[in-house]
Amino acid sequence: MIFVVILLAVVGIFIIFFVGIYNRLVGLRNRVKNSWSQIDVQLKRRHDLIPNLVETAKGFMKHENETFVAVTEARSKAMNAGNSGSVKEIGQAEADLSGSLAKFLLTVENYPELKANQNFLALQEELTSTENRIAFSRQAYNDDVMMFNNKIEMFPSNIVAGMFNFEKSEFFEIENKDEREAPKVSFS
Repeated sequence: MIFVVILLAVVGIFIIFFVGIYNRLVGLRNRVKNSWSQIDVQLKRRHDLIPNLVETAKGFMKHENETFVAVTEARSKAMNAGNSGSVKEIGQAEADLSGSLAKFLLTVENYPELKANQNFLALQEELTSTENRIAFSRQAYNDDVMMFNNKIEMFPSNIVAGMFNFEKSEFFEIENKDEREAPKVSFS
C-alpha cells in the first residue's frame, strides 16, 4: 500500500514537472510570436510613412525620379516579403529598403529648401523615430528567440520540445556584410 502511494506521488510529481516544462515552452513560443508582431507593427508604420515622405520631396526634387522609384520598389518588396512569413526574407527586404532610404536621404542633402520644409522635417523625424523603434523591436525579438531556442535545446525541456515538435525560431540578422560595418567618417 505504501509503495502504491509513493509510486502515485512520483508519477504526480513527474506529470506536474512535465506540464510545467510544456507550459513554459508554449509561453516562450508565444513571446517570440508577440515580439515578431511588434516588429511587424513598426515595419507597417515605416511603410506607411515612406509614401508621405516621397510625395513631400517630389515637389522639390524634380530630377530625382530614379531615387523615388528605388524607394517605392524597395517598399513594395518589403511589404510583399511580410506576407511570406520568413524572417530571413523579411530581413533582406527590409535591409534593401533601409539602403534605398539612406540613398534618398543623402539625395535630400542637395535640396536646402526641402531640408527646411516643416512637413518634410516632421516626416523625417517620424521616420527616424520609427527606425529606432524597429531596432529596439528587433533586439527584443532576438532576445526572446534566444531564450526560446535555449529552452528547446536544454535538458530536460529538450525532451518535451522534441515530443511536441517545438522548432527553433530564426534570429533577425543582417545578411549584407556592408551593413555590419561602421560608416567611415572623413573630414579631409
